[in-house]
Amino acid sequence: MALTRELAAAGLLEHQHAAAGSGAGRPSLVVRPRPERAYVLAFDIGTDRLAAARVGLGGQLLDRREADTPTRASDRDMCDVLAELGQQIQQSATPGSACVGAGAALGAEPTTIGSDLRHLLGRPVVVGRRAQLAAVAERERGAGAGFRDVVYLQGGDRVDGGIVVDGAILGRHDGQPPAIGHMLVDPQHGLPCSCGSLGCLDTKLGRDALLTAAGRDSEAGHRDAVRAMVRDAAAGDHTAAKALASAGDWLGIAVANLITLIRPQVVILDGTLRYLYAGAAEQVHARIAHHTTPDTRRPIHLRPGILGQNAALLGAAELGFDAFLDDPLHITAASA
Repeated sequence: MALTRELAAAGLLEHQHAAAGSGAGRPSLVVRPRPERAYVLAFDIGTDRLAAARVGLGGQLLDRREADTPTRASDRDMCDVLAELGQQIQQSATPGSACVGAGAALGAEPTTIGSDLRHLLGRPVVVGRRAQLAAVAERERGAGAGFRDVVYLQGGDRVDGGIVVDGAILGRHDGQPPAIGHMLVDPQHGLPCSCGSLGCLDTKLGRDALLTAAGRDSEAGHRDAVRAMVRDAAAGDHTAAKALASAGDWLGIAVANLITLIRPQVVILDGTLRYLYAGAAEQVHARIAHHTTPDTRRPIHLRPGILGQNAALLGAAELGFDAFLDDPLHITAASA
């Protein structure tokens, strides 16, 4: 109570009476964060859209703005758009609230966006990989909430994701995440991959590969095109159904490999993979049952992601809150 009293005095927490129970004695107080008092700016830099959000303490999305990614944009061009969105969001903040940090979700390529945003915003911006941050958000506040060991797989142009082990995101010594899309699944008969190998998971479940297998124009490679393929397969399109069943096999093999290695409590499927799983769950589970042993297979939950387009934003917000959570009273006072 002494610790929470200080935080409550700073406006960061509030005490509420719990609902009356059937037991004896006075009901305990419930301590909750006050999201509007301290917030971070979160940014998501995607290939076709830029998004910014004001996320309050406790992970509550308070405001969100987005804009199309400028064509042939430089890092500085995108930062100009993001900074403008961030300023709009700050102007709508509750009087007396404090911005206590900023985080940004970036793609895989090296970029100067973090340093450019820091210059424009006048505050440090912590950056991380989009898929990893989405994994963190789904584990903290989405489909993986309550689990310590989570595998998150995200489909799109390629297959990406993140692995959370004992509550911590898994990375390599150089700070880069595991290259899930380059997991080898078909080395003997697979197609060439951008990494130089043959039969990587990207060549089976990347967006272009899925659409080509279904006889679709890979140039129309947006998420809705994969969703349409799954819908057409259910409606009787033989080519689409065959491609979907094959994709379900490869997804099941990939998940089986990860289950064997990581033994997660839950596997979360997002992006285009959530649509594939919805249409080919039978093939996915059949492959998992065939390629795993009973002790690694149970109890494993397969779930679609539930945070949608906000997953990377909320993960970026978690980054932005890291320093604040180490010293909330000092940072709140300095940011007021």
